[in-house]
Amino acid sequence: MSEIIHDLFVIGGGINGCGIARDAAGRGYSVALAEMNDFASGTSSGATKLIHGGLRYLEHYEFRLVRESLMEREVLWAMAPHIIWPMRFVLPYHKGGIRPAWLIRLGLFLYDHLGGRKLLPPTAVLDMRKDAAAKPLKSLFTKAFEYSDGWVDDARMVVLNARDAADKGARIMPRTKVVSARREDGVWLIETRDADDRSETHRARMLVNAAGPWVDQVIRAAFGQNEARHVRLVQGSHIVVKKKFEGPRAYFFQNPDNRIIFAIPYEGEFTLIGTTDRDFKADPKDVRISEEETVYLCNAASEYFKEPVRPEDIVWTYSAVRPLFDDGASKAQEATRDYVLKLEAEQGAPLLNVFGGKLTTYRRLSEHALEKIGEAIGVKGKPWTAGSHLPGGDFPARGYEDQVAKLKAAYPFLADSHARRLVRRYGTRSALLLGKASSAADLGKRFGGDLYEVEVRYLIEHEWAKSAADVLWRRTKDGLRLSEDEKRLLEEYMAAIPAQMMAG
Repeated sequence: MSEIIHDLFVIGGGINGCGIARDAAGRGYSVALAEMNDFASGTSSGATKLIHGGLRYLEHYEFRLVRESLMEREVLWAMAPHIIWPMRFVLPYHKGGIRPAWLIRLGLFLYDHLGGRKLLPPTAVLDMRKDAAAKPLKSLFTKAFEYSDGWVDDARMVVLNARDAADKGARIMPRTKVVSARREDGVWLIETRDADDRSETHRARMLVNAAGPWVDQVIRAAFGQNEARHVRLVQGSHIVVKKKFEGPRAYFFQNPDNRIIFAIPYEGEFTLIGTTDRDFKADPKDVRISEEETVYLCNAASEYFKEPVRPEDIVWTYSAVRPLFDDGASKAQEATRDYVLKLEAEQGAPLLNVFGGKLTTYRRLSEHALEKIGEAIGVKGKPWTAGSHLPGGDFPARGYEDQVAKLKAAYPFLADSHARRLVRRYGTRSALLLGKASSAADLGKRFGGDLYEVEVRYLIEHEWAKSAADVLWRRTKDGLRLSEDEKRLLEEYMAAIPAQMMAG
């Protein structure tokens, strides 16, 4: 059993934990992070995958959260233009709807002016008797509002934060569980156990609990505080169906029960529909979409689309638990989406518990966490992430097409769709992945679609992928396209990869 000393030890490899580790490592702190499963295997890969201000949060007077979220949209887009891009949302309206037109206009006016929008286009009103956005919808809509938000590959954003933290000196440990944590001689003594049952003891000046839905479980199990009840677990589920409409725009649908769902273009060939909001009482690892949620999403979408959405149309589902700070709201959809940081520093070695948060605000949450970390153990460095790039994102926000052209010029054997997909996943690091390949034969074994051995090797060596599920559902979404036989072929290939090949 070895012993390692850190300034900061982070529990949790979701977007908040990886974001804090990256920010801290970039300021010069000695950082370690432990994630009990794969990165983004919980809440952070189960979102609706939006970088958005939260239009509906205005109804609950969450003005601070909305303003911060709106301001972050273009900051994050500039940080990672390969995995984040603008999207226009169409909100169909008809008289007698849930929300009156004046309220929607007011909300969109605030949306346009509250957050310093520069590159994103403003709100518009659409004539649905003429606009192509009306084509897949029922004919009762004569008007719609259109506004801007952003789309993100959520799981890739998490792993790229982890990758950058490691590149800046952090020790990143996926599939490593914190077994215990206790204060001793003014520091934290943390015991971890990895997937191969190897134990390590770490000493750290400060501990950050960013375990997401498990944050209270960590407080209870690792720290022995049996009465911890800080988070409200809310289940959100999504369905993916074959493409319901053409074009790059998404839809924002208002339901009779006052909830909303999105219908979003997904992975080129599909439509993503979600989400639900209901309280969840079981273990977050057991979350699955229920039959009730499936029926709800199908019925809600069918209220708008000419062609109904049926359960048999579903090609994939996913579900996750959001760890919302328990503010006593009566309904799950009314619980605050804001984050809360609680610092415990009275007993010597400080502890920072992170509650709530969302993809859009992870960078600001990390900055606020570093302010508290600086107060507790001393300031190192300055805020730096606002003008930074995630790995592969070092090109202009509107430079995606130029990157695709450059990649195709450097590797002319790539099909256009393959080049586009590589740039969407890896940005400027696509060339690192492809290396000296001069033909398709140099890409190695083909597992299905355009997933080749060279890409899988890259994910193993640089992004901690260990299983087929890591590759197919978090590092990529090729699981939507590969057959069961192709998935088995990939699993067999990865099982044969020696442990020393894995990312460090």
